[in-house]
Amino acid sequence: MTKPNECLNAVQDQIAKAARLASRKPEAVCLIAISKTRSAEEIQPLLDSGHRVFGENRVQEAAAKWPALREAYDDVELNLVGQLQSNKAEDAVQLFDAIHSLDRASLVKALAKAMDKLDRRIPCYVQVNIGEESQKGGCAIDELPALLESARSAGIDVAGLMCVPPSAVNPAPYFALLAKLANDNGLSGLSMGMSGDFETAIKLGATHIRVGTALFGRRV
Repeated sequence: MTKPNECLNAVQDQIAKAARLASRKPEAVCLIAISKTRSAEEIQPLLDSGHRVFGENRVQEAAAKWPALREAYDDVELNLVGQLQSNKAEDAVQLFDAIHSLDRASLVKALAKAMDKLDRRIPCYVQVNIGEESQKGGCAIDELPALLESARSAGIDVAGLMCVPPSAVNPAPYFALLAKLANDNGLSGLSMGMSGDFETAIKLGATHIRVGTALFGRRV
């Protein structure tokens, strides 16, 4: 069985290679280790290897395991990459350092209220339903300008865009479209690419990639 630190080194090598092929600097790509459903014991080896940027899908799960880990590693950056219910906005603002799933006006209102209450401003990525799939979260492409205007007016720091392209198809056109949408709207952050396609995402401008399986192995 491959050790987590070996997996981390392998992924970092892949990132560096993909970045060089795109004439980009490897350090321009942030690796978010997706630790959803992983125990503190599974996460620990990556922390011990020096990795500090992690992502979780659920507020409740993150709240159960990360406070204790952060006592030992206070420089961890925690990202929420899953769908966020408006009634969990305050918990999310308190726990996370960035949110990658801002996708509707009601959530803009809830997050702005939570940030004001806690006096804590955290960057957010607007999730775009890039493949127009009914089963996925994300705002519709034609609704993006209005949502961005709403978020900015509410004082939310919009760091960029995020997407999850349709599965079992070439992701490149979807990554390219997200990059164009970001550029058209004056945004530099691109949260796109996962274990199976992050090299393609890097070549098309990803600034943040969300990698779980390639680091932790497949779930059993």
